[in-house]
Amino acid sequence: MSEGHQVAAFDTRYGRVAMLICEDAWHSISGTIAALDGAQVVFVVSASPARGVAAARPANVEHWQDLLYRIADEHGVFGVLAQLVGFEGGKGFPGGSLVIGPRGNILVAGPLWGEALISATIDLDELPIARADQPLLADLETMLPHLQSELARTQRDELAGVRWDEPPDRVTRWQGDKVAEHVQDDVSLSPPHPLTLSHLPVVMQKPFDPNDDSLLRIDAEAARRWLVEFLRDEVGRRRGFNDVVVGLSGGVDSALTTYLCAEAFGPEHVLAVRMPYRTSSRASLEHAQLCIDALGVRSVTVDISDAVDGYARLDAEIDGRRKGNIMARTRMIVLFDQSQKVGCIPIGTGNKTERLFGYYTWHADDSPPVNPLGDLFKSQVWQLARHVGVPDVIVDKPASADLVVGQTDEADFGISYPLADRILYFLLQGYGPAKIIALGFREADVTLVKRRLDSTHWKRHLPSTAMLSATAIGEYYLRPLDY
Repeated sequence: MSEGHQVAAFDTRYGRVAMLICEDAWHSISGTIAALDGAQVVFVVSASPARGVAAARPANVEHWQDLLYRIADEHGVFGVLAQLVGFEGGKGFPGGSLVIGPRGNILVAGPLWGEALISATIDLDELPIARADQPLLADLETMLPHLQSELARTQRDELAGVRWDEPPDRVTRWQGDKVAEHVQDDVSLSPPHPLTLSHLPVVMQKPFDPNDDSLLRIDAEAARRWLVEFLRDEVGRRRGFNDVVVGLSGGVDSALTTYLCAEAFGPEHVLAVRMPYRTSSRASLEHAQLCIDALGVRSVTVDISDAVDGYARLDAEIDGRRKGNIMARTRMIVLFDQSQKVGCIPIGTGNKTERLFGYYTWHADDSPPVNPLGDLFKSQVWQLARHVGVPDVIVDKPASADLVVGQTDEADFGISYPLADRILYFLLQGYGPAKIIALGFREADVTLVKRRLDSTHWKRHLPSTAMLSATAIGEYYLRPLDY
């Protein structure tokens, strides 16, 4: 199978139709060509993974609906979107298929996150009426010779090296030493009259507030449903397990994970494992018990003190960092052994901020093969935890790895989670440090976060393997997977 190079309509016993595959629909000219070729119905098939939990529906589901609306409304055609539903390798395909009428009205829409067969009856006799009310397609046909001429001109200009994409002049109005407004307009090279500010539209620019957390807000109910469906698919349907094991420390991440697992599989199918060391906070055990009692999940407590101390006694010079790593890896030995005992797999609890900061023990905290929280910043974990009912005493307490008495995550970082999350958000969007500092963040904070991010890339990848053949697992660029 190879990519096509045509957009063409074809006749069926149900009318003249055209089909666009996924990205085809993102280019407006594809729908235009289909309509000009006589399409009455434009079908779009897509396997687009869901992205964005700021609203009740994933952001790209909204965008797909908008794309279909534009194709149908602009050209006076029926639009049909068929979206994949389910999960694969952590990617969630949300469904939400729909049929849109020639006026951009939704005739029927499928559910999110579930398979469904939806049907709609369409009347092709509606097309002439809709096109008479909004004759955009007819107007386009009239303009088409001129547009084709302009297209040819731009191609000639490109070959000749002529560029017309320089930004328009910007005029800045000052009040004291602060920029009040920015104004811009297309400025002729030879204006017939002197250019003054009164001739130009004014665009107000609201200053960015570095303390504004709105960019990390999520629709918690949408996120809850998304992650529960992810767990059911990844653990049950794909891997064939009915039960899971969670290391329940008494912190918000493991508590939230336990709540999600209890909903996804039922509390009787969740084993919560508490693994205290002799210096662990007593409150951690108590907070873990709050979750166990509230959810009714099964539980077991395995004290790791003897196992850790038995190894630590071999080296009188062992320091706190090494001992903390031993604790983390011992807990993972226990977790995997318990999963073997009951015939299931362990579920990871690490959040996105910890992963980006490298704030975990390699081949310990990050080892479980399924992780529902790995793409949620800590700030978002707190939001979701409150929504699902994790006790306030757990959500509100300072986050801690509890490897050393009095230890807290934010003290180890040198920066608060909410501030680090906002800086990480912009770094992941492709902003450079200078741009982020210009938004109002302190240079020292941006430098700290950037340094932590850059220095821990290696922890977020599997071991580097020397590629010696054309079938290297996960390494060879033409065959990156082992299936």
